[in-house]
Amino acid sequence: MTVARILAEKGSSVVTVSPDKTLEEVIQILAEKRIGALVVAHADGSVAGIISERDIMRALARHGGATFDAPVSDHMTADVTTCGKSTTIEEVMGLMTEGRFRHVPVCENGRLAGLISIGDVVARRIATVEAEHQALRDYITTA
Repeated sequence: MTVARILAEKGSSVVTVSPDKTLEEVIQILAEKRIGALVVAHADGSVAGIISERDIMRALARHGGATFDAPVSDHMTADVTTCGKSTTIEEVMGLMTEGRFRHVPVCENGRLAGLISIGDVVARRIATVEAEHQALRDYITTA
């Protein structure tokens, strides 16, 4: 299964924020949307970075309450690992495991095309394993 299929099932809309928004604004959006990360995007749709709950906690630990007024660009992860729509679930799982992150922006032609989370990957992987398990049971039953 590829990222394109996951996006076809879940949709490709992504909550984004501009680099000049404050961390306080980012925290409000994360809480309101009940999500763990926001893609930081330029006006042209290109990815500038990603800001996660972990990034915010690190900023607060380093700088305290003054961090709330800082622009997201000061604390986001700027070196973002992305994938394309043709990337497989196994490849995305490898990227997430190796990089120790839970969200991967999907880019096509330099523009944001979606976002894949660890939850998306795990749900699809479980569905695949269950389908394989059922196929084996059916095979054994009819053999």
